[in-house]
Amino acid sequence: MVSLWSYKMRESIRESILGTVQDLNKSGIVDDVTFREIEGLCVPEIKDYSPSAIVALRKKFKLNQATFAHFLNISPSTVQKWESGVNKPSGASLKLLYLVALRGLAGIQ
Repeated sequence: MVSLWSYKMRESIRESILGTVQDLNKSGIVDDVTFREIEGLCVPEIKDYSPSAIVALRKKFKLNQATFAHFLNISPSTVQKWESGVNKPSGASLKLLYLVALRGLAGIQ
């Protein structure tokens, strides 16, 4: 798994690139189609979270499984299954874990 520092650095670079291209789009130098294409390329890659990484993330915020599940809008049994390795987060849940790791719980509220 990529470190939190690395995520933040990538996010900062992504925001800089998108801000620059957005300004160029507003000034008419970059057309809307090109702007949308560049915007699509800047979507961050979301890595898988291991069971131990999910436990560490939850414990970082001093939450039990039920409260962590509440923040993610999932069932406590889902968190339990992730942490035990029975299931793996995917899709929107994986994105939410990424956002919590990157921005904290405020990042998903």
